[in-house]
Amino acid sequence: MDEYKNILDILLDEENDELIEMYDEHDNCIFFEQVAIVPLDERIYTVLKPVDPEMMDIPEDEAIVFRIDFDESEEPYLVVETDEEVAIKVFDEYYRLLDECEE
Repeated sequence: MDEYKNILDILLDEENDELIEMYDEHDNCIFFEQVAIVPLDERIYTVLKPVDPEMMDIPEDEAIVFRIDFDESEEPYLVVETDEEVAIKVFDEYYRLLDECEE
């Protein structure tokens, strides 16, 4: 039997290469590829790219910023970051970290 892993465990697992499965408000299954985990302003964000961008009506070269929140039992879950300024800061930090790794 597989050990239960919450979404944060999955996202932080460097060995994980499986797609992340989520459901929209209409119960449609959407698969995402993980691009990055970005710590910023005492929060953790993840950048995910939909496998089928047309399903979400976004351009093929775009990704989505999700904020990791916790419910009342401290179980992590993902929320689309709707604050555009925060999303831009997350992408800026992601690119900064990427440049740092390439040096």
